[in-house]
Amino acid sequence: MILELRRYAARQQAVEIIYLKKNGEASRRTIRIVHIDESNGSLKAYCYRRKAFRVFVLDNIFAIAPVSGHFAG
Repeated sequence: MILELRRYAARQQAVEIIYLKKNGEASRRTIRIVHIDESNGSLKAYCYRRKAFRVFVLDNIFAIAPVSGHFAG
């Protein structure tokens, strides 16, 4: 999955992820990856849902898919 994340980051393409939140709930987010930090297992991304930059734990990302149309980079 890290290779996919790198590819989408390089293209600045928006992606949809399924993410496990801290409270154990699953969340669907549309994001644009800004930076992947493999040393601490996280990525920084712009979250279109929250309209803000967020940090996501790589191990908590269960699925990723490219987004086309309005969000596409």
